[in-house]
Amino acid sequence: MIRGLLVLAGLLLAGTLPARAAEPVPAVIYAVGQKFDRSFNEAAYTGAGRFSEATGIPHLEYEPNNPAQFGQAVEALVRRGATDIVCIGFYYATSLAEVAPRHPGIRFTLVDSVVDLPNVQSVVFREHEGSFLTGVVAALASRTGRIGFVGAIDIPLIRKFIAGYEQGARHVRPEVEVTVNFVGATPAAFNDPIRGGEIARSQFERGVDVVFAGAGSSNFGVFQQAVDADRLAIGVDSDQGWLHPDHILTSMLKRVDLAVEQAFRAALDGTWRPGIRELGLAEGGVDYVYGDQNRALVGDEARAAAEAARADIVAGRIAVDDGAP
Repeated sequence: MIRGLLVLAGLLLAGTLPARAAEPVPAVIYAVGQKFDRSFNEAAYTGAGRFSEATGIPHLEYEPNNPAQFGQAVEALVRRGATDIVCIGFYYATSLAEVAPRHPGIRFTLVDSVVDLPNVQSVVFREHEGSFLTGVVAALASRTGRIGFVGAIDIPLIRKFIAGYEQGARHVRPEVEVTVNFVGATPAAFNDPIRGGEIARSQFERGVDVVFAGAGSSNFGVFQQAVDADRLAIGVDSDQGWLHPDHILTSMLKRVDLAVEQAFRAALDGTWRPGIRELGLAEGGVDYVYGDQNRALVGDEARAAAEAARADIVAGRIAVDDGAP
């Protein structure tokens, strides 16, 4: 017995027994805006919280006031021991490309854009697939045959939403008219509900009766205008229907929560890898909301049409264009 313990001690001292891998220290850098935005950031918060609750591993957080604080955020989290940092927002891509090489031992996950580095995983979504389904629902809910889209800024990411929305609408109603406007020209447009509301009101005055709001916190202004004008709106990223149950037709779900949770889980399991991960309908990365709260607004016809479209997209019978030039 004593001899066995001595042998074991000798092996431990010699370092010949495999050491248990250290637990990751996960962290989130949120997009600029409110953490509890009932949308993009809150979905990230939910995913991180779900991981921590399931594993008992706490996570760190940083809320920048503007995109220029990204480098400061990374350094602060690294000082606190972060090993895995999920960055929420396309506009961090340039900064991450500069910062990540200075921290080769940190695993970075960027949500919504691509950085090609050996310690960066880029998670992108096929937003056009989920938006196709919302387009189906919007077109069939419209009484005027005119639907709208209010985006934050005119960038390829937002164009993916628009492209899918228009294709889905015209898939079931070829003659439908789609009006598109943008809140602004900088990332600040994601946080301007007053301007978002003004644009929505203008669309409603021109006969639009369903507006898809893809503009971050600016959505709140769009939703309020839908209430005031007794029209319908469509939320984005998270289920936003509970904000105005009688006027939010559905929401296009973008599972940022899933992206965050899976990144942390992969770090814990040892399966995290750099490169691009793409999430669409088949992977459960995008969807639209349908349930008790909005069942009557959507209706049976639109539900059946959206589910048929889902099956065709997943099977490859419908190819949804992403709006890229």
